[in-house]
Amino acid sequence: MITIDRVALGCGSFGGIGSAPDFFGQGLSQDQAFELMDAAWAAGIGWFDTADAYGGGRSEQAIGRWIATRGVRPRLTTKTFNPMDHGADHGLAPERVARQLRASLDRLGLPSVELYLAHEFDHEVPVGETLAAFDDARSAGLIGGYGVSNFTASQLGQALAAGHPQAVQNSYSLLARQDEAELLPLCASRNVAYLAFGPLAGGWLTGKYRQHQPYPAGSRMTQRPGPYQPLVNGQTYQAVDRLAALAAGRGSSAAALALGWLLADDRVTQVVIGPGRPEHLAPVTEALSRPLTESERAEIGSVFGR
Repeated sequence: MITIDRVALGCGSFGGIGSAPDFFGQGLSQDQAFELMDAAWAAGIGWFDTADAYGGGRSEQAIGRWIATRGVRPRLTTKTFNPMDHGADHGLAPERVARQLRASLDRLGLPSVELYLAHEFDHEVPVGETLAAFDDARSAGLIGGYGVSNFTASQLGQALAAGHPQAVQNSYSLLARQDEAELLPLCASRNVAYLAFGPLAGGWLTGKYRQHQPYPAGSRMTQRPGPYQPLVNGQTYQAVDRLAALAAGRGSSAAALALGWLLADDRVTQVVIGPGRPEHLAPVTEALSRPLTESERAEIGSVFGR
């Protein structure tokens, strides 16, 4: 089992907004990405999370240039699935995995990464073939460990039957709790690290979105609202308002409470944060320095229905 840092800097906004081709070249500029990486490194965040599809490769390129100019080496997760070329193979076919990993390492300017993930479940390629390619990469010293992302409990079960994934990275927050019933217990029972991305649900858990008010300029709801559209309802607004009230009573921020709720769960190995500016790192520092008690975590969880 590889040792994974408690918090990682999510780099999906470097040169794009996640993996969406329509937004390649948007998101944070290289200068903005450098400023954010500088601030994260200074705050003690030494694990960065990226993917070959983030910004169409621009995220990995920005990280590689930052490493080269700063002379430091963060630990890294990168991922593959989205077909970024026109080769005969596709998705998570072994030949493509090998080619995409080489391309990722070239962009990062590194001989290896700590963790390599299948970015999605590939319904056309047997998962055992993909994991065998990951095993080959680990044997070659190109990756320290491997895992999967955006997998259901059933899909992770298939992967565990076919190989030895060490981690799963899924969306998990107070507003996205679909993994609690099956996948989190499966990870705990099989010693699979659980990495939570989207801990603030696209900004919803910061309190920035107010009912009957326009979304703030530059927010995720003005850039790529689709994944969060189901949250636009009175129940969500009421829960977020209640979270803000609890935070005010604690002398805290809603974002810090939402992050603290995840950090207080020993089933969660890593929380992947995606700040847009250096000042957005403050809730992370607060959540780490002021951990929630068991009763506080239970109260916060109950606000969101469980």
